[in-house]
Amino acid sequence: MNDPSEPGLSAIMKERRQLIGLAYRLVGSLSEAEDVVQETYTRWYAMSPAAREAIDSPGAWLTTVASRICLDLLGSARARRERYVGEWIPEPLPGQVEWTTGRPSAGDPADRITLDESINMAFLVVLESLTPAERVAFVLHDVFRYAFAEVAEIVGRTPAACRQLASSARRRIRATQVSPAPITRQAVLVKDFKKAWEAKDIEALISLLDPDVKAVGDGGGLVKAALHPFEGSEQVASYLLEVADKTSELELLERTVNGRPGLVLQQAGLTVAVFAFDVADDRIRRIWGVRNPEKLRSWTDA
Repeated sequence: MNDPSEPGLSAIMKERRQLIGLAYRLVGSLSEAEDVVQETYTRWYAMSPAAREAIDSPGAWLTTVASRICLDLLGSARARRERYVGEWIPEPLPGQVEWTTGRPSAGDPADRITLDESINMAFLVVLESLTPAERVAFVLHDVFRYAFAEVAEIVGRTPAACRQLASSARRRIRATQVSPAPITRQAVLVKDFKKAWEAKDIEALISLLDPDVKAVGDGGGLVKAALHPFEGSEQVASYLLEVADKTSELELLERTVNGRPGLVLQQAGLTVAVFAFDVADDRIRRIWGVRNPEKLRSWTDA
């Protein structure tokens, strides 16, 4: 696809890491993000050498193209997810996955989300509730710190319209977010949760769950998973005990999931489920269990 001898090739390929990080935050799927980046580079190398040399900022060009591909993908994704079997959860990723250090702060004084915050499952789930334009404008500005004039060029709207899109997204996100517990405390709660789950201690489980806890599963119609969320500490705890009875011979391991403490269920060394948690006020508020094997490919060697 490219000429290894081309001047500037190294600099162009260095953008790949940031592009994947951006695309993943925009579409919530690593496999789709990789496809977006592949298509972006395909378009770059489809141009003549003269056309490429005429571009003042190749990094900005690549970001613009990748963001526009994501915008189109988000539009079609809504229709696909309406046909999805059961609940759709963003693809979980192993370990600390920032990919990039972001950009220097632009002049806009609006509060911004850090790259670390923008990768956790709770945040990604909220992004799913935004319109495609809101999501792209918000992520580019509030997370990656692009000025609204730059965002406007990418999404094809005026800077004022992009400011409104980001502001609307920010309000909706703030309305659903609460201050998370410190990571060390989250790790303790997840460890205690693991022990209670393995011991099938329903009282211990209930004590760790928020009264209004919500548990969501994603099997994608490929493996068995709850088609609808469970809500309330007693209902969730009871469901977890049913799962424990069916998976007693599997191994439950503590792992980092999207930068936060989580759990992984393995069978003969193969990951068959990943659990992400949202912890606040010393209780577990949300549990996301991903079983769809297509979303667990990055966990093969994790």
